[in-house]
Amino acid sequence: MIEVDLHLHTTFSDGTLTPTELVNLCASRGLKVIAVSDHDSTEGLPEAMAAAEAHPDLTIIPAIELSTDIPGSEIHVLGYFIDTSDQDFQNTLEGFRKGRHNRGELMVEKLNSLGLNISWERVQEISDGGAIGRPHIAQAMVEAGYIEFPKQAFDRYIGRNGSAYVERPKLTPEDAVGLLVKNGALPVMAHPTYSQTKSDRGDVASLRKTVENLRERGLEGMEVFYGDYTPDQVSYLKEIADDIGIVPCGGSDYHASGNPGEPQPGTVGPPMSTVERLRAVKSEISATR
Repeated sequence: MIEVDLHLHTTFSDGTLTPTELVNLCASRGLKVIAVSDHDSTEGLPEAMAAAEAHPDLTIIPAIELSTDIPGSEIHVLGYFIDTSDQDFQNTLEGFRKGRHNRGELMVEKLNSLGLNISWERVQEISDGGAIGRPHIAQAMVEAGYIEFPKQAFDRYIGRNGSAYVERPKLTPEDAVGLLVKNGALPVMAHPTYSQTKSDRGDVASLRKTVENLRERGLEGMEVFYGDYTPDQVSYLKEIADDIGIVPCGGSDYHASGNPGEPQPGTVGPPMSTVERLRAVKSEISATR
């Protein structure tokens, strides 16, 4: 039985469930420990924590997900046990969210120039005050009837190789790990065999070397039990994590996106021993700060 999901999103970034709705769903699925890990935002955590009070068997780890750039692709880095009171950290996040906002406007302009009449005002309404992301644009495209599922927007238009793609300022993976270490959080590499569509994943070039390098900077874990990973991928990633001495993490990466086949909370995640190891690492770090 799956009791842990360490990768979940809400309306405060690009999920479609409020923190309360997400927490209630996870509790109904029998989860015991979850991480609410919105993109570039911790603003949904107070509501999530308040909602969890109605579910005494459920614990929330405060978390975040940061996007970083590598040549030709991205690496996402999760941070667990975030110190939300760190004002320098919050100021940095605010800058990231502004970058998302500006990039979103430019993408909508590109879509309009391609004859897809998407309203920037509607994208903002869909985001409902959360950190604007490409999934909000994709949802607007679904509503307008240009595509059937959000994933198709990434495949055709707003993915890295799409005709309406626009870059935004991003950290390097090393900088993201450093930012989280400074905050006192535990940096964890997200979906390490990342591809633009998050399906049909292949090996990341030099993954082991990349993880070893980030480990030297303070990386404490890597997602292994993730989303739609196959047993072979899980085995491959677990071997790397064990060899390098980092914690094998994971979760559904649930957005309630409406895409067919999206992994659901309670269907994928790491064992409870992962949470115990993360807590032990956090305790060690806290004792030295």
